[in-house]
Amino acid sequence: MSDIAERLNSIKSTLPEGVELVAVSKFHPVAVLREAYNAGQRVFGESRVQELVDKIPEMPDDTRWHFIGHLQTNKLKYLIGNVSLIESVDSLRLLEMIDDLSFRKGVITRVLMQLHVAAEETKFGFTPAELIDWFATRGFESLKATHICGLMGMATNTDDDERISSDFRTVAETRKRIIEVAPDLRGFDILSMGMSDDYQAAIAEGSTHVRIGSAIFGQRVY
Repeated sequence: MSDIAERLNSIKSTLPEGVELVAVSKFHPVAVLREAYNAGQRVFGESRVQELVDKIPEMPDDTRWHFIGHLQTNKLKYLIGNVSLIESVDSLRLLEMIDDLSFRKGVITRVLMQLHVAAEETKFGFTPAELIDWFATRGFESLKATHICGLMGMATNTDDDERISSDFRTVAETRKRIIEVAPDLRGFDILSMGMSDDYQAAIAEGSTHVRIGSAIFGQRVY
């Protein structure tokens, strides 16, 4: 068994039933992704559009791709129809463009709304209040070809375990509030929270998808 397979299986053994592992494969070559695939991994996360597009034809057809990075609108056309989930919708303008392009292509695009709960100003996303208000005012009803499947969030980059747990708790509580203000939502059940260093804390707060890269693949190859 390869080192990657061993690390992958070790991480999967720590995940409760119902928590899905997204193997963050950005900056890693296809040969490395294939090792993970051969060990049973099917869901991979990428954050650069060109890198993702280049990898798709090199991997088996049943590979499921999640886009997890900040998405520039001029690159959007390369993703629609090619990814299983866009996790990083961080503005209404981006959501509207995803919906318009998906409608014109005749596909349904699954997305997550990205919350900004961390202390760093550099991170993208909506505030909890912005998202709750948008759902309360039924903004999602105008979507024609987009299914909002839940929320994505990142915790503050800190050694303060309580702050990390608090950030994840805020994401989970925001999802609950959204369901309260829009109880007719269907399939709004994903909480994508937690990475290599903090995924256990994320799971404790209700994460359904964890995005783990370095703990599987080692340090990135830039």
